[in-house]
Amino acid sequence: MFISYAAPPVSATNLLRNPSGEDQLGFWELTENGGDDWKVEDLPGDCGHKFAIEGVSKYFATSFGLCLKRQVVDLLEEGYSPEQLDAQPTVTVGDWYSGRTDCGCTYQITVRLLDENKDVLQEFKPDLVTLDPDCDDVSWKQVNHTFSEFGRGLRFISFEHGGQDTKFWDGWYGVRVTGSSITIRGNSSFGSSLFTEIHLMTQYWAVEDYM
Repeated sequence: MFISYAAPPVSATNLLRNPSGEDQLGFWELTENGGDDWKVEDLPGDCGHKFAIEGVSKYFATSFGLCLKRQVVDLLEEGYSPEQLDAQPTVTVGDWYSGRTDCGCTYQITVRLLDENKDVLQEFKPDLVTLDPDCDDVSWKQVNHTFSEFGRGLRFISFEHGGQDTKFWDGWYGVRVTGSSITIRGNSSFGSSLFTEIHLMTQYWAVEDYM
């Protein structure tokens, strides 16, 4: 007997929702909301820069107090099976950040691969970035990281980023972020076909029925 099951997704679909502020602050948990709070603004914004990717028209702006926001992606809810996740697929994360031409800012990002108990399997947490428009290029820059050899048990991915300004000015003079992403690509164990055929060895009654 052969039964076909739809395979979980294997393409590089962005698993983050509302990555560029199209839905204002929807789908994001505001873990730090300092200063005048998070705000969504239209590109390029005051004292801002053009953005290279078509279709992105907004960004998230931070303030004079620390602003951090987070999404935790449940990979089983997204359609991946435990077997596929235990095969250690390629997990790539990306983010874009920019400063203003009139005020310095800081930027930070932390991405964690988590097991079913939300214990950390592997973490990406680069050093804090400080941007000074008087001596740095503060135009849009991309940060990327690919996780590998993180072991079995991946079930969740936590993505958190943000920052603040360095002059403590009222308003939204801190770092700007947009175009965030989490993508998963399968390896040979993950499976690449649209359907997976599973050969079931049935009990004696099923075999007799076939005969």
